[in-house]
Amino acid sequence: MSLTSIPTYGLFGESHAPNPAGFAHIETIAERSSLHDWEIAPHRHERGIQVLIVGAGHAQVTVDGASFALEPPAFVVLPAGSVHGFRFSPATHGHVLTLSQDFAGRAHGREDPLQRLLSQGSHGPLPQTTAERITFLAGEMLGLAQAWQAGDLLFLALAEALLRSLCGLEMADAPQGEDRRLARLRHLIEVHLREHRPLSFYAQSLGCTERTLTRLCRARLGISPLDLLHRRMALEAQRMLRYTNATVAQIAHELGFADPSYFSRFYLRVMGHRPQIERLGN
Repeated sequence: MSLTSIPTYGLFGESHAPNPAGFAHIETIAERSSLHDWEIAPHRHERGIQVLIVGAGHAQVTVDGASFALEPPAFVVLPAGSVHGFRFSPATHGHVLTLSQDFAGRAHGREDPLQRLLSQGSHGPLPQTTAERITFLAGEMLGLAQAWQAGDLLFLALAEALLRSLCGLEMADAPQGEDRRLARLRHLIEVHLREHRPLSFYAQSLGCTERTLTRLCRARLGISPLDLLHRRMALEAQRMLRYTNATVAQIAHELGFADPSYFSRFYLRVMGHRPQIERLGN
């Protein structure tokens, strides 16, 4: 199959336009994966967050090239834009929750772990009591989903309760209290990634000086804001190199580089090897 762009799905295993703001949906793992021999090929949700809960069976998950197993009860939260795929053992039981990216707006305060969970993702085993609570919440949402309408407050409240049950399970080593401006910076980078905006643009958008933004990033992340931007750009390039057949020149153009040679040098500097190496490993 020849691909020049990464497949974009709306729902779990279903290819269509990105989900609109306020969208929320839940279904069982078997509902769609059983139609695809229990395997969902690598894809992304450009503006959608996905949560997979495995209650019984087995799931092998790939996220941006990394692979790991989910032995039930277990979960994985997949941020918008991440490239992921699944392979399940037949008759695996569980649920898949899909939420539009604006769901992250339900996080309140810079210390709220929900923001970090949705923006960076997580995975791991579920303690039995947490698994029982999540199974109950998923079952309630599944019942509501039959008559779901945009903005269903009860459905969204149950979805938030489910996600907050996951907060902290694999986040114990995460830095606490990430400045709210960093969350806004990450959002701005996503929106303007291909525009190659200068650092001054991001600082002005956040209402601070370049020096303040640099100090903030170094203190909280250990890197400069330009490093953060370049790593995100290189990650996007890596995804396209691994999951599409687009040429290096096509990828350079897609990401806003006028010169493919400059793009190759940029990739070498950030990733430590030339883009062609990604293809040799596939």
